[in-house]
Amino acid sequence: MSTSHKPANSLPENSPIRVLMTGAGAPGAAGILKCLAQYPRIQVLTADANPASAGHYLNKHFVQIPNAGDTAFAETLLMICREHNIHVVLPLVTRELMHFANRLNEFEMAGTRVIVTPPASLEIAINKSKLYEFLQWRGIEVPAFRIVETAEQFIGALEELGYPENNVCFKPSLSNGSRGFRIVSEQIDETDLLFNHKPTQTWIRKNEAVRILSVAPFPQLLVSEYLPGPEYSVDCLCNRGEAIIVMPRLRKKMINGISVEGEFVRQEEIIGYCIRIIKELQLHGNIGIQVKQGANGQFLILEINPRVQGTIAAGLGAGVNLPVLAVKQALGIDLSANELEVKWGVKFTRYWTEVFH
Repeated sequence: MSTSHKPANSLPENSPIRVLMTGAGAPGAAGILKCLAQYPRIQVLTADANPASAGHYLNKHFVQIPNAGDTAFAETLLMICREHNIHVVLPLVTRELMHFANRLNEFEMAGTRVIVTPPASLEIAINKSKLYEFLQWRGIEVPAFRIVETAEQFIGALEELGYPENNVCFKPSLSNGSRGFRIVSEQIDETDLLFNHKPTQTWIRKNEAVRILSVAPFPQLLVSEYLPGPEYSVDCLCNRGEAIIVMPRLRKKMINGISVEGEFVRQEEIIGYCIRIIKELQLHGNIGIQVKQGANGQFLILEINPRVQGTIAAGLGAGVNLPVLAVKQALGIDLSANELEVKWGVKFTRYWTEVFH
């Protein structure tokens, strides 16, 4: 893929657009590659720390990169962008985002646009506790919550949030996917969970949670009211705080936190709520917002994925190619009204497949 380098904003019309997609081994990588393949100008270089990642074998060009925790990560990615004349970086891995955001100017000087929210906003978006505090400060409704760092504070938070009459949930302030998430309840049928469910359930009793949290120091937790209603994952395209498109999809069925059945629903309350969040946080690029309905019927935020979401490829069925729109936006290519037209009511089902190598 190597070629002479030109700034991303001087691309001749109809010339190739070279996109570096990190996280080639992510669950949604195959679908995102399918999205990018819909736009003939795009040439993709996939990247991952694992050379056996599926995205290595689903795409013609691949490069192995360090883990996000490696001190050489950002410098290595800059070198790759220069060597391969990359015009746009599309990161799929949350832990990589701050590395890109902190060095945006260097990437742009190399002629590369990175689809990422600026660092000040990103720091809030990836930290669930900071996110809830910020939105509350800005007058945007969030679930009732407490932030805890000790087992004693955890017990106090449960009481303040109405436990055991009300179920309560918790998750680390900094986490990825559903790691560390649990719902605290005394209404657990443990026999049913043991024999009728796979060992990935998220329910836990108070005494068990306190026992685990008392064994050793643990990361800061966000403890919040449990919202019992339907959950929506909202795929968004943002341009420096402006919502370009907001697509709520009902999460009908999930496996390990990943949507496998859903439906695109024109839910105006959710759309308006997400537009406010996008504006206040000045979010940019492909963004995912998770919301859930509370007992009073109001939809409230669970968390933000400040990157392209794994199930974003489902948008193709609703007529919208969000990854391609983000690439075009990054390069200043106009988006047509047809590209932003959503076919509401489309349902989708996802399935596993294989790649052989």
